[in-house]
Amino acid sequence: MSETNNPEEFYAKLKAQLHETSLWPTEYLYKFIIPTEKEKIEKIEGIFNNMGAVITTKQSKNGKYTSVSVNVRMKNPDTVIVKYKEIASNVEGVISL
Repeated sequence: MSETNNPEEFYAKLKAQLHETSLWPTEYLYKFIIPTEKEKIEKIEGIFNNMGAVITTKQSKNGKYTSVSVNVRMKNPDTVIVKYKEIASNVEGVISL
């Protein structure tokens, strides 16, 4: 996912797309790329703690970056967006896909 110049406009479009394409509650797959640092991976894991999330990580070939996939059941598009914003504000250097 790439943010436009106006994050609120981006999230509004995402919310509309999520409403149109899924029946809620549903399983949602988050994908992030972060610099390979244990603290950052732990922050993401902590944000999804106690939600029953299945989290997988994979380092890039050179080990500089790590992809983090989070598969979790979400109530509605609003809860999906709340998590994206929480990650963006708490994990420096994160790229959301």
